[in-house]
Amino acid sequence: MDLATLLGFVGAIGVMIGAIVLGGDIGVFIDVPSIVIVFVGTTFVVLFRTTLGQFLGSFKVAMGAFFAKPVQPQSLIEEAVALANIARREGLLALEGKQISHPFLQTGISLCIDGHPPEVVQKVLSKDINLAIQRQEAGYSVFRATAEVAPAMGMIGTLIGLVQMLSNMSDPKSIGPAMAVALLTTLYGAVLANAVAIPIAEKLKLRANEEKLSKTLILESISGIQEGLNPRVLEQLLMTYLPENQRQSGKD
Repeated sequence: MDLATLLGFVGAIGVMIGAIVLGGDIGVFIDVPSIVIVFVGTTFVVLFRTTLGQFLGSFKVAMGAFFAKPVQPQSLIEEAVALANIARREGLLALEGKQISHPFLQTGISLCIDGHPPEVVQKVLSKDINLAIQRQEAGYSVFRATAEVAPAMGMIGTLIGLVQMLSNMSDPKSIGPAMAVALLTTLYGAVLANAVAIPIAEKLKLRANEEKLSKTLILESISGIQEGLNPRVLEQLLMTYLPENQRQSGKD
């Protein structure tokens, strides 16, 4: 569970609900036709812009924003250097049966143990990285599309409400409530875009960058282990993946 995502999401929604409750009757902020225009309308427009597979797959990808556990590059470097030490002393077959924390690292080590040449190992792992990036980008694009469409649907709902209100100007008492309902669609669109879709899209982008960094680091590690690179040299090479201020602590 990503605590920052959970706290941010619950906090943002909670602040808005709190402001509504403290300000008066929560019932005036609920209008079924406005909800249908913004939420259902946005869903269909986004579906129109993407494929069914991308749309349905985006929900699974979105779970990564809440439940993905970030991988610490420093721990990956330590594990890779330890594996490189064993491989250099006892050979690649000595890595068979070792407990490996990251599934991608496990896949790479298994390919090495099976005796595949370096170019095949690199090709398989690179393909995995590229496909993972494509999946992340597909999920990201769905939520970015939602962020673009929701405010527009809110504006469309407002215009529909204004037209209906202006067509009934003979009844002055109905103008105020009708205007409030018309503005609700704008509110719904802004909330859906800014409190839900954009934060999830940005968190998915962050997770995609973290995953790409981790897998590229592992790819470099596997290459070094398979080539029999000196573990100290491999460690120095992998340290370049860390920010400058973390490299010294990694050496200690």
